[in-house]
Amino acid sequence: MNSKRPVNLDLSTIHFPLPALTSITHRITGVILFVGLIFGFWALDASLSSPEGFEAVRNALAHNFLAKLVAWGLLSALAFHFVAGCKHFIMDANIGVSLEGGVKKAQITIVASAVLIVLAGVWVW
Repeated sequence: MNSKRPVNLDLSTIHFPLPALTSITHRITGVILFVGLIFGFWALDASLSSPEGFEAVRNALAHNFLAKLVAWGLLSALAFHFVAGCKHFIMDANIGVSLEGGVKKAQITIVASAVLIVLAGVWVW
């Protein structure tokens, strides 16, 4: 098949609409949460193994900058993934499936996630 159509493989030149960006970010946060289960399961296992393990996890989360950053990152991913998942449930109920509704829901998703991420940062730090 000899096609004369132009092919653009440079993704940096493509402008994605806001609903597409929130959908892609929803998928990325799902992967981050899946990988973050390693940290969560380690902390759970260590904290339940003994009182010393609990203190080790508590001290790591209280005094270690990297542990706080990982915890905040996981909470941030969870917040965005939760809000975007709620948006998808609303779309599944056939509410606001127009172009304008999609953009409005994407804006609400970003604002609500930003508020939750800031609150999670205040809680962790």
